Amino acid sequence: MRILHTADWHLGKTLEGRSRLPEQAQFLEELSRIVEDEKVDVILMAGDVYDTVNPPAQAEVLFYESLQKLSNKGQRPVAVIAGNHDNPDRLSASQPLATNQHISLLGYPTMDVQNIYIPTTNETLKLASLPYPSESRLNEILSDQFEERVIRDHYDARIRQLFDKMCEQFTSDTVNVAMSHLFVAGGSSSDSERPIEVGGAFTVAAESLPAQAQYVALGHLHRPQTIKRAKTAARYSGSPLAYSFSEAGYTKSVTIIDAEPGKEVQTKEIFLASGKPLVKWKATEGIQQVYSWLEEKKDKRAWVDLEIYVTNALSMEEIHRIRKQHEGILHIRPIFPEMAIEREAVKMDSMPIEELFVKFYEKQSGGAQPEEELVNLFLSLLNEESGKEGEE
Repeated sequence: MRILHTADWHLGKTLEGRSRLPEQAQFLEELSRIVEDEKVDVILMAGDVYDTVNPPAQAEVLFYESLQKLSNKGQRPVAVIAGNHDNPDRLSASQPLATNQHISLLGYPTMDVQNIYIPTTNETLKLASLPYPSESRLNEILSDQFEERVIRDHYDARIRQLFDKMCEQFTSDTVNVAMSHLFVAGGSSSDSERPIEVGGAFTVAAESLPAQAQYVALGHLHRPQTIKRAKTAARYSGSPLAYSFSEAGYTKSVTIIDAEPGKEVQTKEIFLASGKPLVKWKATEGIQQVYSWLEEKKDKRAWVDLEIYVTNALSMEEIHRIRKQHEGILHIRPIFPEMAIEREAVKMDSMPIEELFVKFYEKQSGGAQPEEELVNLFLSLLNEESGKEGEE
């Protein structure tokens, strides 16, 4: 069977007060085309349907209309779980109506494995679904201690236990998959993911993901990424749109999984074209550089975060002129010389000593790169000096 894995739609999310619903609708239209073109048999949505527990009505309408289209009148099952942004009761409230369309809406963690019949292949998918498993949604207190390491270990052990229990229901003649919305330790996050835990306690080790599953479909992190230390194929599909400027440059995608009972799955990314990109402009040559970019219609369809290196404050007239020529410019930040120097000092202060040496050598030699042997010699001499200081 062919499975499509997606997550983190965040329907109703805004960007600095600007609605993203038109872009989200564009993505869902693109998703409908992908499932047809790729002949997808079942869709897994790994949480964060909405951006808030009380989403706008337009976002809910978009969700339900899209689900109906994606399910193809029940011929293509769709399984959805709640993420940390979703209200689990609200998400699952329409389950009685969704069932007739072979759509599953699961709000709370459960020990029951879903048996999903796939009409197009006459196969069964056993899905171990674990919606966002917070202590409150699990209705459990996982530790009576407040030390972060202890809480994390207890949480990790409990998630591993839940998966193991569900995976006992897997069989050799079915496709066996797990799905959850959680933070696997080591995953690369971005600013648009609001904290899923306090102090990093509620994370799960990659090794705790169920090895019994042929694939683990994950939601929460917005960068598409494979979990390398997992004992089975495990992946975050990522969000379909860039939701913060920390995601500028991310390539967005959905994941296709080809699965047969008892065999390793094959995965591939389908890259998305929907939505406006988020870009950063850094006008180091001043406001005239910005005007040049505007004249050449640079990044006309993008949301823009603009920094302008200036010696004097920008006038309101200049700010209005810039915004009028590009409606997608959200931030305009002047960078004064003293700020630039301070930024460079902070950057240099946090730079590894090896990089500092290379930069120093380049400056002194007019741009030449030091040989690797010279860098190693510098580091060895530095270590010798450090050792002498320690002896003293």
